[in-house]
Amino acid sequence: MSGHAHHHHDDFTRAFAVGIVLNVAIVAVEAFFGFLSNSMALLADAGHNLSDVLSLVVGWAGAVMAKRSPSPRFTYGLKKASILAALTNALLLLVAVGAIGAEAVRRLFQPAAAEARTMIWVAALAIAVNVATALLFARGREHDLNVRAAFQHMAADAAVSAAVVFAGVVILWTGQRWVDPVMSLAVAGVILWSSLSLMRESVGMSLMAVPSGIELDEVEDALRGLPGVETVHDLHVWPLSTTETALTAHLVAPKAKSTDALLQASRRMLHDRFGIEHCTLQIERTHLEDTRC
Repeated sequence: MSGHAHHHHDDFTRAFAVGIVLNVAIVAVEAFFGFLSNSMALLADAGHNLSDVLSLVVGWAGAVMAKRSPSPRFTYGLKKASILAALTNALLLLVAVGAIGAEAVRRLFQPAAAEARTMIWVAALAIAVNVATALLFARGREHDLNVRAAFQHMAADAAVSAAVVFAGVVILWTGQRWVDPVMSLAVAGVILWSSLSLMRESVGMSLMAVPSGIELDEVEDALRGLPGVETVHDLHVWPLSTTETALTAHLVAPKAKSTDALLQASRRMLHDRFGIEHCTLQIERTHLEDTRC
């Protein structure tokens, strides 16, 4: 792994730490004023923020564990920890949705007076914290599912807080109490929708599916297009972590001038075109006559 990639991990380890501190503070503020102003939307937001603190802790642990060196027992290190962290985060989002939804439905049938002004300014503060935390992870969300999970949590939180501000403004203008739980339900729906793709991808990675963004047919065609390669078989591609991909394949290359040169060319091509860093290739002159790993 390059020093550059390590630098990214270090950056995000710090981002997780900063995010945890900021969100613990906002949970305390929201819970306190949620009880004080009797706002379900604020308490729901505090509850969701609490699940986000947990998710950031899980994500942080995953990022730290993924950097552990290989050992005789874990020969790839603990790279898969980041995949497990992303999967746990997806499950935490679903739990948060269930909790917010259940309490909002209860409040819908038993509306309570909410102090709208308190709702508005506390939720506005939460938006600022959530957006700031989300921006810490924005850079890495394309390449790392674990970082994307953290980003999605924070972005969802900003949406929840924005909904609370909206509910507060409507209550202030109209005095309609039902707006508070209805906004909570709407936000729960949005979070549920956004967490499904995260769930699908993290489950896929746990089951060693080919990572999204890599097409197996394209990899096979690219390997077959290398000088001297006739056919490719036993091709497998799977995620080692949320950022690293592994590949094994047999290349039948009877006319290859140098197997070492072919290995080098295929490794370079797999890295440059598909971002695959860990590859184990077996070159066959006929069928298993001459093998090199």
